[in-house]
Parts: sequence; C-alpha cells; structure tokens
Amino acid sequence: MKSSWLPLAITLAIQAMVAMGLLTLPAMAPRVADAVGISAAYVGLYIAFAYAGAMAASLASGPAVARYGSIRVSQVGLLVCALGLALCAVPSVPAIAVGALLVGLGYGPVTPASSHLLARTTPAHRMSLVFSVKQTGVPLGGALAGAIVPGLQQVAGWQQALLAVAVANVLCALLAQSLRKEFDADRDPARRLGLGQFLQPVKLVLGHPRLRLLAACSFVFSIVQLSLTTYLVTFLTDSLAYGLVAAGFVLAASQVGAVIGRVLWGWVADRWLGARRMLALLAAIMALSALATALLQPQVPGILVVAVLVVFGASAIGWNGVYLAEVARQAPAGQAGIATGGTLAITFLGVVLGPPVFGAISGLAGSYRVGYAALALPLVACGWVLLRQARAEL
Repeated sequence: MKSSWLPLAITLAIQAMVAMGLLTLPAMAPRVADAVGISAAYVGLYIAFAYAGAMAASLASGPAVARYGSIRVSQVGLLVCALGLALCAVPSVPAIAVGALLVGLGYGPVTPASSHLLARTTPAHRMSLVFSVKQTGVPLGGALAGAIVPGLQQVAGWQQALLAVAVANVLCALLAQSLRKEFDADRDPARRLGLGQFLQPVKLVLGHPRLRLLAACSFVFSIVQLSLTTYLVTFLTDSLAYGLVAAGFVLAASQVGAVIGRVLWGWVADRWLGARRMLALLAAIMALSALATALLQPQVPGILVVAVLVVFGASAIGWNGVYLAEVARQAPAGQAGIATGGTLAITFLGVVLGPPVFGAISGLAGSYRVGYAALALPLVACGWVLLRQARAEL
C-alpha cells in the first residue's frame, strides 16, 4: 500500500459527496416545495424514498463488493447518486420521487464498501478512530450542503444547484479510478450474485446477539439523526422565523459539530470508554439535545441556538463511526462488509420510517417541537440497554 491513510482519504471523499447529494434537496426544501406546489413537510417522504433505495442497495452491496471491489462499487454509487440528483431537478413530484430513490441507491453501498476496505487496511487498535474519521464524510457533506446549496439556489436557481452537486459526484467517481487497481486487488470476479444472497447480511446480523443489539440501537439513532437533518431548516424557518440562508448556516454548523464529534467520540472510545459505553453516553446526550431543541423560541439568542444544535449534531450525527467500527470488530473474519450491509439495512429502515413519522407527529401537534421532544424516550431506552450490556461484559 502506498499509505495506510490513502484508503481513509478516498473513502472520506466519496462519503462526503454522496452525503452532500442526499442532503442537497432538504437544504432548500422550502424553495423546492414552493416550486412544485407542495408542503415542505413532504421532505420526510423524500428522505423515506431515498433511504428505501439505500436499504436495498446496502443489502446487495456485500456480494457486489466481493465481486467487483470497494472502489468500483463506490464509483457506481456516485454515478447513480448523480443521476438521481439530475432527475430531482425536474419540477415534478413523480420525477423527484424517482430521483430520491436513485440518490438512495447510490448512497447505500458506499458505507459497506468503505468498511470492507478499511477493515482490511486498518490496525485493530485504531479502528474506532479511523472509522469515525471516515464517517465524518457524512456531516462534512451535510455541512457543504448547508453552507453552499441555499446560497447557490438564490444565485443560480434550485435546479442548477442540484445539477452542480451531481457534477461533483461524477468528478469524484472519475478521480477514484486511479486507485481501483490497488484497492480492488482482493475482488473475486467469479463470485456469484443472486437473489438468494440478498438476505444473507440480515441473517448474519440477526444470528449474532451483539450485532443484533447494535443494529437495533442504530434503528433508533438513525431516526434521531435524520429527524434533525431533514427538518432542521424547515423547523428554523417555520418555528424560529429564520431566513433560508441563515437556517442553512445553522444546519452547516450542526454538521461541523458532527465532524468534530465523530473524531472525538472515536478517540475516546478507543482510548477510554469502549464502544458500548460511548454509544450509551451519546444516547443520553442526544436525548438532552432533543429536549433542548424542542424548547427553543424565536427570542432565544442566535449563539445559543447554534450551540444547542452543534451539540445535537455532534451526538445525533456523530455516533456512526464508533458504531461501524464495533460492527467490523464483531463481524466474523472477512465478513465486515456483509455485516455492515446487514446492520445498515436495519439502520436505514429507521431512516425510512422515522422522518415521515416525525413529520406526522409534528403535523398533528402543529409544532416541530413536539416531534423533537418525542425522540427522547427511545433514546433513554437505548442508552440503558447499551450500558447494561457493557457492564455485563466486565
């Protein structure tokens, strides 16, 4: 290998691009909703369609990575995501729905592919940190979407903003080609792909008690993460009277908090707490942050709003690296990609169901504050279960 950090660099870049693609439309949801004549609350359905595609793609990614290699599968993901973004630029609800599905199909295989590559190239004692750094690509992509997309749509239009992010995904796929020969050297072209293997990742997870617990908690955590990122701009504009650009800035700040959090939590987990205690602590921080967000009012100083949402972002978007590293540790030898695909299918199920339910609760209550407050209870339950298991293993 040219460098033990090169796999991390390329997987980080790919993760950031598909994450930016996923959050481009939510970052300007009020503008797109006005253009197509629907309520901005329907952005939850956009996310549901996207993650339905991501869930299906994650299930198929294990065998695909084994046959074609991590880099090739990631390149295909980038190109499919770009195609979905281009289709979302068509001012039609059916076109945006299909585009969302394609964006998800492109997003889904990237994490299992990168986990397969990093599990091969990362020393065991650095796995939480390295996986956490790689997973900073998700909030980094979200930060780019929040910082760039609202302003870009004001200057060039919402359709051009979507197309610009699509082009960025295509360029990333082209740049990754030079690394394919080296990092896809373990691929097995004779590996068969069939429908019988589609549920293999989920069967592996359900048959392994520790993986099963991690997947169940990730189901709840993903609901919280996407409820924050999907509805934050709409919450700020609707409930706190923020302008779209200002709300985008706060979204970007929460994603920056997540970048810092992912690295910090990975380092703390490796050095002191261990994965399960770290995840239990993050569940508690998420619960408190959700309640604090629900209490925000228009008269609250902007700096305090940003502080609350940076902490919320650091926890609700910062857990993934510790979680994925622990999945890779617990997976049978050579099956990190398959185990990751199986756990992510359950994670993505939370994402598919969570935002629409969050939107429905908020709509019925007439306030997004009720939706954020409702997240606290399942988070407390997850924290208790994780802490109990960590103590039992002492």
